[in-house]
Amino acid sequence: MNTDNDYVMKLRDRPEFSTKPKPLTFPADTPVLTAAQAMDKNNFGSVVVVDAEDKVEGIVTERDILRKIVAVGKEPGAVTLSDIMTANPRVARDTDEVVNWLRIMSNERFRRLPVVDEEGRIKVIFTQGDFVSYTWPDLIYQAKELAKASVGRNYPIWLIGGGIMLYSILMVIVVATAV
Repeated sequence: MNTDNDYVMKLRDRPEFSTKPKPLTFPADTPVLTAAQAMDKNNFGSVVVVDAEDKVEGIVTERDILRKIVAVGKEPGAVTLSDIMTANPRVARDTDEVVNWLRIMSNERFRRLPVVDEEGRIKVIFTQGDFVSYTWPDLIYQAKELAKASVGRNYPIWLIGGGIMLYSILMVIVVATAV
C-alpha cells in the first residue's frame, strides 16, 4: 500500500500488464463463429477487432454474441464481427492512471479496456477483475483511516457521551442500593 500522495499508479505499473497474454484480434470481416471458437479455445471473454495495422476498430464480447446472435436466432457463421462489434471503444494508454480508468469504467458501465501504444495498436486488455487486487486493499486501508479519523475527530463527543453514560450507570447503582 503506497501512501505517498505524489505517486500515481499507471496501467503499466500493474503486475498484470506485463504478464497478460496478447488479446485475440481479428479483422472486421471475420465470421462471428470463427471468433467465438477462438474465444472458447483460449478461454477469452472478448476479441478485439483490428485493421491491417493492428489498430483497434472495435470489440466483441461474449455478451454481444449471446444478445446479438444467439438470442435472436442468427447463424454465427453468416454474421461478421463488424455487424455486432462495439465500434470505436474507449481505449487507454499504458501511461494512463489506474484510478481514472477504474472510475470511467464504473461510470460508463463497461468491463473491458483495450490498452494501446502511441500508434493505437493493441497491447493488452484490462478487465474490471484486473483492478480488484488494486481496489480492495486500497478501499480497506481508506475505510480504516476514515474510521480512525472519525473517532479521533469526534473525541470530545465520545468523551462527553462516555461520561454521561458512566454517570447514568453510577446513578442507577446508587439509587438501586439506596432502596
